[in-house]
Amino acid sequence: MPGERMADEDEVPRPPARPLDTIDRGILHILRTDGRASIRSVADQVHVSRANAYARINRLIDDGVIRGFSARIDQERAGQGASAYVTLKIVQNSWRTVREQLTELPGATHIALVSGDFDVLLLVHTEDNRALRELVLTRIQSIPEVLSTRTLLVFEETDIGPEP
Repeated sequence: MPGERMADEDEVPRPPARPLDTIDRGILHILRTDGRASIRSVADQVHVSRANAYARINRLIDDGVIRGFSARIDQERAGQGASAYVTLKIVQNSWRTVREQLTELPGATHIALVSGDFDVLLLVHTEDNRALRELVLTRIQSIPEVLSTRTLLVFEETDIGPEP
């Protein structure tokens, strides 16, 4: 069916995720709030030993539940004053190729394969509108598999923080 996506044939299937218990969810909440929390602090907050907290965090990392640790950046203060969501329509079955090229773009912070009127949603942050124009009109639209783009300027962003 047009617009529907299927998994790439050469993608390795991931094993099913292990169920998370209350302690695992507590650890995830703490780390979402403060990715720099010490093992001791995490253990104290979820009422387990440090060894148990350490083992659980490592299991969550090994299972791919925790994909990494990062800082939340104020893009404007970091010199990235222009932000936009760019929607892309792409050639059918070209997701992997397009994704690889988009990840190389300066300022690209989130890429998603989506359903609906377009195929890809890309969040970009650039120094200014001139750099945004260059990124969209020169870099993105020159990707052969990109059929069309639409740019939605972001006027204001609110970081809602961790999930409850």
